[in-house]
Amino acid sequence: MKYLRCLFIIPLISMTVNCSNAQSNRAEGEVFVMNKADFLTKIYNYEANSEEWVYEGNKPCIVDFYADWCGPCKRVAPIMKELAARYRDDVIFYKVNVDNERELASVFGISSIPTILFVPVKGKPQASLGALPKETLIEQIESFLLEKE
Repeated sequence: MKYLRCLFIIPLISMTVNCSNAQSNRAEGEVFVMNKADFLTKIYNYEANSEEWVYEGNKPCIVDFYADWCGPCKRVAPIMKELAARYRDDVIFYKVNVDNERELASVFGISSIPTILFVPVKGKPQASLGALPKETLIEQIESFLLEKE
C-alpha cells in the first residue's frame, strides 16, 4: 500500500513543481528555443506554402537566429529575456540556433548572426542584422509588431 501511495504522490509533486517553474519562467521572460518542426507549426510552414508568407501564430513574435559561440549573440540574449518578460502578454520570443538548424538558416538566408526576425500577425516579417541595442528592439516591437504610435 505504501508503494502505491508513493507511485501516486511522486508524480503529483513533480507536476506541481514543474507547473510552478513554468509560471515563474514565463513571469521572468521566456525565450523559447525552436527547431524546424516547431518553426513549421508555430511560425511559417515554408514546405507547404513556399509562394506566400502565412504566419501560423496568433501573437506577433520575434525570432533570434543565433549561435552559442557568437559574442554579439551572447550580448543580445539577456536583452531578449528582459523584453520577453516586459511583453509577455503581447509578443512571443523565440530563438533558433543556426548551428543546429542549418536548414532554417539557409531557407531564410541567414549569413550574419545575430539576425532578428520581427514577425507581425498580419503582413510580412522584417529582418534586422546584428546586435541591436535594447532601445531599438523596443522601438521595433512598439511600432512594427504592436503598431503603437
